[in-house]
Amino acid sequence: MVWLPDFGCYHPAMLKDAGVLLEARGLVKEYTGAGGQVRVVDDVSFSIRRGETLGLVGESGSGKSTVARMLLRLVEPTAGEVTYDGINLLAASAGEMRAMRRRIQVVFQDPYAALNPKMRVREILAEPFAIHGVSGRPMGEMLREVGLDESALGRFPHEFSGGQRQRINIARALALRPEFVVLDEPVSALDVSVGAQVVNLLRELQRTHGLTYLFISHSMPLVRYLCDRVAVMQRGRLVELGDALSVCESPQEEYTKALIAATPEMPGLA
Repeated sequence: MVWLPDFGCYHPAMLKDAGVLLEARGLVKEYTGAGGQVRVVDDVSFSIRRGETLGLVGESGSGKSTVARMLLRLVEPTAGEVTYDGINLLAASAGEMRAMRRRIQVVFQDPYAALNPKMRVREILAEPFAIHGVSGRPMGEMLREVGLDESALGRFPHEFSGGQRQRINIARALALRPEFVVLDEPVSALDVSVGAQVVNLLRELQRTHGLTYLFISHSMPLVRYLCDRVAVMQRGRLVELGDALSVCESPQEEYTKALIAATPEMPGLA
């Protein structure tokens, strides 16, 4: 990664030329149901370069969140491979995966369910450091990075709005300074204007810290705004993959065209 000290950020173009960080090959996930085997993800392959944002988009039930959980090993694939910085994640031991989780983090869709309602913000932000046995960072600094005041440290999750809760989730995800963050529909549970603010925050954090994102969404305008490339999923399969601007302006698949037509523009993105 290339740090530009005069500007206090990483150079995005240089990051994107730094090579592949994560690669998924032939991912398959099957579940056993009353009618036999049900394949919810079918032979999905893609790569993500350092410093870029890949949008994984599709309607509910298309399999995109299952793909994300397989990358994180929260769900074990039926078949396929996942490599991260040259390391085979599916062959990693529990101890190795524990160490990898300092480099790979996730922000979930529901900003309230992802927070322990019995813990104050101070305890929520301290938890990653305690789990991994490493020294913490100033919590006021962590909150300021996501646009919150230090006074939030003594409060409980229910005392915040949905957008503020998601900012707390983002602060926790970035606590250990990861390289790669899975964003699993991080604004779908928020009001449009609040969601736009969070998306702009995510973009700024990426610029500042040189982050790589997998951004999961059903919103093509969001994907066009935030992502460098987009992968479109339909019924567990990848049906279109390409540059985000090209896919959004000149989609090749009828399914992609339908997604674009069905999603309203999102005001407040800048």
